[in-house]
Amino acid sequence: MARTNKKVVPEARAALDQMKYEIASQVGVNLKKGYNGDLTAKDAGYVGGNITKRLVEMAERQLSGK
Repeated sequence: MARTNKKVVPEARAALDQMKYEIASQVGVNLKKGYNGDLTAKDAGYVGGNITKRLVEMAERQLSGK
């Protein structure tokens, strides 16, 4: 099965990008627009993990009606 990064809701791309840069800034990761090949796997995982955590929290709030 081929993996893709196709967005289920393409309109969410800008919000997700903004969230990515906000979280990177909050956790002290120097994320820049464009190529970030010099980013360590640890830093990339830290940002990605925090994005996932925030998205899960948002979904839980929405499902609980809060």
